Amino acid sequence: MVQKMKTYDKFIMADPKVIMGKSVIAGTRITVELVLEKLAAGETIRQITEAHPRVTPEAIHAALSFAAEALKADVLYPVVTEAAA
Repeated sequence: MVQKMKTYDKFIMADPKVIMGKSVIAGTRITVELVLEKLAAGETIRQITEAHPRVTPEAIHAALSFAAEALKADVLYPVVTEAAA
């Protein structure tokens, strides 16, 4: 069963048959996780869309919104660093 994600259904989807059900940009095998990793590494939206022509700037923004919404639902644990330990 293909699961559509809230208001992101145009851009973000999860299907157990695609990348083990991870959330992906609709119509691609590009995961939300990969988009976030690329942005965190300093890639620009333009660089991502040039490397992955089927990914639009709107889809990248939807991935960010989806990730932010997903984090609201997660239980977060404090990060302990060596300096704090």
